[in-house]
Amino acid sequence: MLKEVLLPDLGEGIDSADVSEILINPGDSVSIDDIILVLESDKASMEIPAEDAGVVKEVFVNAGDEVKTGAPLISIEVSSGSTEESKPEPKEEEPKKEDKETKIETKAPEIKSEDISSDKTFASPGVRRLARELDINLTTINATGPKGRITKDDLHGFIKQKMAQGGSVGAVSLPKIDFSQWGSIDEQPLTKIQKITGDRLQQAWQTIPHVTQFDEADISVLNNKRIELKKEGEKKNIKVTFLPFIIKAVIKSLKEFPRFNCSLDHLGENLVLKNYYNIGIAVDTPTGLVVPVIKNADNKSILGLSEELMDLSERARTGKLKPDEFKGGCFTISSLGGIGGTNFTPIINPPEVAIMGVSKSIWKPVYDHKNKEIVPTFMMPFSLSYDHRVIDGAIGAAFTSFFSNAVLDVSTFE
Repeated sequence: MLKEVLLPDLGEGIDSADVSEILINPGDSVSIDDIILVLESDKASMEIPAEDAGVVKEVFVNAGDEVKTGAPLISIEVSSGSTEESKPEPKEEEPKKEDKETKIETKAPEIKSEDISSDKTFASPGVRRLARELDINLTTINATGPKGRITKDDLHGFIKQKMAQGGSVGAVSLPKIDFSQWGSIDEQPLTKIQKITGDRLQQAWQTIPHVTQFDEADISVLNNKRIELKKEGEKKNIKVTFLPFIIKAVIKSLKEFPRFNCSLDHLGENLVLKNYYNIGIAVDTPTGLVVPVIKNADNKSILGLSEELMDLSERARTGKLKPDEFKGGCFTISSLGGIGGTNFTPIINPPEVAIMGVSKSIWKPVYDHKNKEIVPTFMMPFSLSYDHRVIDGAIGAAFTSFFSNAVLDVSTFE
C-alpha cells in the first residue's frame, strides 16, 4: 500500500517550515521511527520520523524548500508487516477530514457576512486580524486573490509599499549601507529561527502595549532550600538550579492573580482565563532563542521540575524537541541569572500576556527595620513585562510584591 507522509502540525501560529536535510532517497528501505527528514521552523529544528516500515517510492521536497502544514513530504510503499496496523487509520481519518472540512465551510459564510458586509472586502480571518493590529483599512488594498479576495501577499505588499513611501506601518526599513567603506567586514546570515523569531518579537513589541516593572526579591530562604535539595539531586544526577524555585513562586503568584494566566481572544474583546499552569522557559541555542513549555508545572516537585528542565534544555540545544513541546504556554520566564546583568526588559510571548525576566543574584547590604541593623542579603533582581490592555500598573506592582514574599515562604517550594 502506498502511503504519503505529510508535514505535521508544527505548533501555535506556525504553518510552514524549511527542509534542512533529506536523509533518504527513492528506493531506500525504512523502519518505523527512522529519521527521514530534518525541518527547521521558526522555533526549532525537528526530525521527522517514518510512521511505517517500507520502501521510499518518491521524495516530493528538496533541501531548502519551504513546506506548509499538511503538505506531502515523501511516499512510502508500506510493507505487509505494517499494512495491517496502518489500514484502519485512513478509515478513521476520512470522516474526521470531512467533518473538519464541513466545519470550515460552515464558518466561512459567517466570516463573510460579518466582515464583508461592513467594508465590502474579502479576506481570511488571519489577514483581517493582522490588518486590525496594524490599523490598516483593507478597502485601500488592491486584491489579487480569487473573486477579489485580499491575500496575505497583498497585505504584505501594501505594508512594504508604505514603508518605501516613508510610512509607519510594520517594520522600519533600514537604509542600505556599504559598511566595507570603513574597514574589513564579514557577513553572517541569520538562521531561520533567528529571522522568524525576530519578526515575531518585533510584531509583539509593536502590537502589544508593554509595561515593564523592576523589582528585587530576597532569595535567602530559596537559596537555603536549594542547597538542601542540591545534595539530594546529586544522588540522582539532577542539577538543582534557582529556576525550579522561581517557577514555583511564579505559579503561586499566578493563582493569586489569574489575569496574568490568561490570553485575549482573537477579537481582543474577551479574556480567556486558564485553569492550568504551563510555564515557558526561554532557552538559548546555537540557532537562536526557543521557548519549550513545562506542562502542568504546578503538579511537579522541585526535583521533578529540575529534571524536566535539564531534559528540555538539552534537547532544545540539539534540535530534538517535538512541536507539541512548544505549545500551550501560559507565562514565560527568561533567566539571565547565570550570565549577569542587573535588569532587562523581556518581550511578551503572544498569546501570553506577561513574562518575567530574572537577572544575576548578588549579596547586598539591606537595612533591617525591625532590628535596626544592616544585614547582608542575597537579592535577585527581576523584571515583569505585561500587556497593559489586560493588566494595570497597580495589579502589576501587587504581583511583583506577592512574588517577592512567595520566595521568602519555604512552603512555596513544597
